[in-house]
Amino acid sequence: MEGQTVNRSVLTPVEFLTRSEYVYPEKTAVVYKEKRYTYKQFAERVYRLANALKARGVGKGDKVAFLCPNIPPMLEAHYAVPMIGAALVSVNIRLSKGEVSYIIGHSDAKVVVVDTEFASVIDQDDLPKVKTYVSVCDVEGYQPMEGSIDYEEFLASAPADKPALDVDSEDQLLAINYTSGTTGRPKGVMYHHRGGYLNAIGEILESQLTAPSVYLWTLPMFHCNGWCFTWGVTAAGGTHVCLRAVAADEIYRLIEQEGVTHLCAAPTVLIMMSSFPGAEDKRMKRPLKIMTAGAPPAPAIISNMERMGAEITHTYGLTEVYGPHSVCAWQPEWENLSAAEMAQIKSRQGVPYIVTQYMDVVDPQTMEPVPRDGQTMGEIVMRGNNVMTGYYKDAEATAKAFAGGWFHSGDLAVMHPDGYVQIMDRKKDIIISGGENISTVEVENIIYGHPDVQEVAVIPVPDGKWGEVPKAFVVPKAGCTPSAEDIIEFTKQHLARFKAPKFVEFGELPKTATGKIQKFKLREKEWKGKKRVN
Repeated sequence: MEGQTVNRSVLTPVEFLTRSEYVYPEKTAVVYKEKRYTYKQFAERVYRLANALKARGVGKGDKVAFLCPNIPPMLEAHYAVPMIGAALVSVNIRLSKGEVSYIIGHSDAKVVVVDTEFASVIDQDDLPKVKTYVSVCDVEGYQPMEGSIDYEEFLASAPADKPALDVDSEDQLLAINYTSGTTGRPKGVMYHHRGGYLNAIGEILESQLTAPSVYLWTLPMFHCNGWCFTWGVTAAGGTHVCLRAVAADEIYRLIEQEGVTHLCAAPTVLIMMSSFPGAEDKRMKRPLKIMTAGAPPAPAIISNMERMGAEITHTYGLTEVYGPHSVCAWQPEWENLSAAEMAQIKSRQGVPYIVTQYMDVVDPQTMEPVPRDGQTMGEIVMRGNNVMTGYYKDAEATAKAFAGGWFHSGDLAVMHPDGYVQIMDRKKDIIISGGENISTVEVENIIYGHPDVQEVAVIPVPDGKWGEVPKAFVVPKAGCTPSAEDIIEFTKQHLARFKAPKFVEFGELPKTATGKIQKFKLREKEWKGKKRVN
C-alpha cells in the first residue's frame, strides 16, 4: 500500500477488521437472528463482497449506495466498499422515493444494494448512472428488484481471498452521508479514512469498548456510519448484535439473551424503553452503557434509565463531524450529587472527545469566545480530524460552513464556568424529531406546492414521544378551505412520512413591516411554559 513506510502507515478503519480477524478468528463478531459469524467468517463475507464489486467494475473513486436496515450486509458494506477504494453512501431507509432518487443520483452511485422491504422507493428509470442492483432478501413478502442480483448469490460469485487494500491517502474519500441540514436539498457530507479511523478510536475510549463488549445496533448504521461504531466495535474485537427494527420488547430480549453491554440511541428510544410496560420494575442484570445523542435528553429520561441500572453518557455532534464530537465527561465530585442534580448535569453537551480536542462557543460575528458564565449564548464551532472534508459537489455551502477557519454547527449554546457546553437553542429552524433532522424550509417548500395554500410557516412544537415534531401554520388561498388532513397527506406524498406536520393550524401569520414571517412569535406561543432544549 502506497503511503506506508517503516515509521508511518495510512490510517484507515478498514484495517480494524484485519487485526480482529487475526487476533480473534473464532470469536463471535456478528449476531443476527439465528446467524452467528465469527471474525474469520465475517471477514470472508466482506472479502467476497469487495471482490464481487470489483468484478462489476467498482474501484477507486466510485460510489456504492446501500439502502438497508441494521442487518449484516449493511455492516459488511462498511469494510468491503472502502477496502477497494470506493466510497460508501448509506441511505436513510425512512426517506421518500424522491429523496432517495436525489441522493443516489447526486452521489453518482454506480451500484445500489437494497433490502427488498425498501425496494419500492427505488426508481430505476430515474437513476441512469446505476449499473448494478443487488437485492437483499432478508424478510418474506417482498419481491427483489427487477434485474437485480440476490445478495447472497452476489457474494457466492466471488472468492473469499482478501483483496489488495486500495487506500493510498488518509484523505481519500471513505463515505458520503447525506443530511438535510437547513436547506431544501440534502447535502452530501464527505468523510475521509483518517477521520473515520480516529473517531472510531474515540468511541472506544469514551464508551469503554473492549473485546468482551456486546454492542446492540439500536442506532441506525445510516446515521453518520453508526457514529463510527460500525468500525469501533470491530476495532475492539467486540460483538455486533444486529437489530432490523427498533422495538422495546426486542431490545430487552436481546439485552438478556446476548448479554448486551453497550448500545447507542436517540432520547426517543430511551423514552420507548423506559415507558415499556413493566419497565419500572426492570433492573439490568449486568452493567449496560448507553450513549445518547441526536437531541438533548431530558433529565427525567436519564433518571428513568439509570434507575433501571443503565449508565447514560450524553454526547453531542453532527453528521459533519462524523457523529459525536463532545461528551459530558464524568467528574468524580458529581458522585455526591442527588440523582436529579446528576441527571441535570448529564443533559449537557459537555467537552470535546479525547480525539477531537477543539470545540468552542463563540460570537459568530467576531469569532471571539463568549464569557464562560453559563448565560451568554454563542455558536458552537469545531475543528479537528473528524470534521468533514466538505459537502459533495457544493463548494459554496462548504465555504460557508468553514467560515473563519472553524466548522459552524448552527447551534446556539452557553459555556459554563467548568468548560462544559450546553445548547440553549437552534440558530436555524431545524427540527430534531426522534434524532432525525427535519428542515422547516424543505417542508414549507412542499406545502407551498399544495394548490389551496397561500402561505405557510413550519416550526417545531413539543411532543412527549419524539421531543418535538413539525407543526404547519397555513394561510389558505381565497375561497379555499383545505383541511389539516389534506395538508398532512399532501406532504406525506412528497416527503418521508416523519417529516410531515403532525398538526396544522389555519389563520393569519405574524409578520414584520417588510412582510417577513415572525416564526419566533409562533414558537413562543407553542412552547409557553415549556423549555425547548433542542
